[in-house]
Amino acid sequence: VQLQASGGGLVQAGGSLRLSCAASGRAFSRNVMGWFRQAPGKDREFVAFISWSGSSTYYADSVKGRFAISRDNAKTTVYLQMNSLKPEDTAVYYCAAQNRDLGVLTTTPARYDYWGQGTLVTVSS
Repeated sequence: VQLQASGGGLVQAGGSLRLSCAASGRAFSRNVMGWFRQAPGKDREFVAFISWSGSSTYYADSVKGRFAISRDNAKTTVYLQMNSLKPEDTAVYYCAAQNRDLGVLTTTPARYDYWGQGTLVTVSS
């Protein structure tokens, strides 16, 4: 089972990026998925999650109104559209998935069972 995150890069403040997370080895179409990030010297923090159906989403206050999480279950891919990026958004972004069908809508990293390798987002001022 593998989650492959991509789409990171260097962008100026105010710019946009779209991250993708593609699953292989199993389908996660009935599982909660999320995005987390870790800045240098800081703990991993929650960014957003999405329910298995896509009907429920939730965001960290720091990204609310700027980021949007979505999923395409046919492609077993989850996306994170990031707009109005700020230098403080600079971090390695990780996608994650829960193992249990339907799962729990939670911001706690420990409740996610599978993790991607991370993709670096750098926002310059």
